[in-house]
Amino acid sequence: MLRHTEHTASYYAATARATNAYPLLEDELQADVCVIGGGLTGVNTALELAERGLSVILLEARRIGWGASGRNGGQLIRGIGHDVSGFARHVGAQGVRYLKQAGVDSVELVAERIDRYGIECDLRWGFCELANTPAQFEAFDDELQDLADLGYRHSTQRVPAHRLHEIVASDQYAGGLVDMGSGHLHPLDLVQGEARAASGLGVRVFEQSPVQRIEYGDTVTVRCARGTVRAQRLVLGCNAHLDDLEPRLSGKVLPAGSYVVTTEPLSEARARSLIPQNMALCDQKVGLDYYRLTADHRLLFGGACHYSGRDPQDIAAYMRPKVLKVFPQLADVRLDFQWGGMIGITANRFPQVGRLRQQPNVYYAQGYSGHGLNVTHWTARLLAEAIATGHSEGLDVFSAVPHLTFPGGKALRSPLLALGMAWYRLRERLG
Repeated sequence: MLRHTEHTASYYAATARATNAYPLLEDELQADVCVIGGGLTGVNTALELAERGLSVILLEARRIGWGASGRNGGQLIRGIGHDVSGFARHVGAQGVRYLKQAGVDSVELVAERIDRYGIECDLRWGFCELANTPAQFEAFDDELQDLADLGYRHSTQRVPAHRLHEIVASDQYAGGLVDMGSGHLHPLDLVQGEARAASGLGVRVFEQSPVQRIEYGDTVTVRCARGTVRAQRLVLGCNAHLDDLEPRLSGKVLPAGSYVVTTEPLSEARARSLIPQNMALCDQKVGLDYYRLTADHRLLFGGACHYSGRDPQDIAAYMRPKVLKVFPQLADVRLDFQWGGMIGITANRFPQVGRLRQQPNVYYAQGYSGHGLNVTHWTARLLAEAIATGHSEGLDVFSAVPHLTFPGGKALRSPLLALGMAWYRLRERLG
């Protein structure tokens, strides 16, 4: 059996290059903009605003990157989410093209930010989307045509099953689609580096400062236990952790658990025997698997999205069969790290970005549904454009897509969605 040792801290927390400590809010302060949430959304919005010359205060309830921003699989993959063509009735053909292009440009934006601020985060290029069925493999033709229509500049190719061992040492797949314009990185190093960049531009960052109450008006007042911020505009970037702070938004996002393990360090040769070209990989199941190699030659393997609101008691034991199904050759390898985190899922799997209808000086972005590593950077730019200039065409496109509130309130929305996802998984097995 695959052996494991008990760890609750994430691999990223144990291997981060530097995690700056920021003070607790203990004062009465003012700023042009107050940003709530120290993940990728909040940090990048603050950074974008500071680059435009606005004064910004950022409030984080725990530590920078504590949530999914610093715990995710580290896969930097193009795309906004699921197929955006279905939103044509809301945004038109040009809007659909914009969303497809944003899915590409958002990855470029992350790369530009890493380069501009010299952020060391183990960025590596190369991604393979894995087909679980022959039909999924054939559908890659449409995806390649979409990329060609956009003028996609990076190398892409379909890899049939008989050649897939050039990419991954597994017999589970019907083929793959390689994209050299996507890749993987250390997400906690990324968000910590971006926070340092924002702080260097004058953003006042406060950790361990959960917001207790928001008082809306022409000036927004944000109250924490020991301090208060007053600002002309407010940005809510809390995603799955918004809770009761703003129920009009939190009811539109379902917090869902996702789980990750890493092996012990492998020899470089053994690690490369698993993933010869050091790519990020992800399949297309309803409860998808995603995995890659780390800089110190571990296999990092994640997935198993839970909608029930209940975490597995032993994440490693839960994930072990999934790892071994893909890589049975790792039966003798120990698991060193196991952790989980909450991601924000929307009913239509499309991010929610805009401003509160009743409070037009309050902006938000949330519900990335597993595509947050790149899309957070794009939505942060749109929010900053709108705040700094009063208008953002991109924000208008995103805002035109309507979003449902999950039925049943806090008590029932997770069980209802879990039941629905169980049905989709059953259809997947029977199909």
